[in-house]
Amino acid sequence: MAAAFRAKKLDLGGFINVKIIRDHTKRKVFEQFEPQRQALRYIIRNTSLPQRMRTQAQLQLSQMSCYTRPTQIKNRCTMGGVGKGVLRAFRMGRFQFRMNALEGNLPGVKKASW
Repeated sequence: MAAAFRAKKLDLGGFINVKIIRDHTKRKVFEQFEPQRQALRYIIRNTSLPQRMRTQAQLQLSQMSCYTRPTQIKNRCTMGGVGKGVLRAFRMGRFQFRMNALEGNLPGVKKASW
């Protein structure tokens, strides 16, 4: 299923493994299909529309690929690909964040001392 959505050329940097490619694909597909999903959800919730139209919208929404759902996106480290201990603001795993902060690669971040 993922191969149908996967781009021929990936705009990724750093370490790449299968999980990072899959997550990148999910993010791109979600971004592409989100307006369509919002329109269908609006139709489904609108009680002034005929029931038949709302049911058709429900059916269309349920038949869309699972890659178009926002719940499929997982925060992953862009450097190492780990899925746990990821800092959202930097999109890095805690170990990668620590190494980059100590090297001075992250602007505005320095080791605390008091």
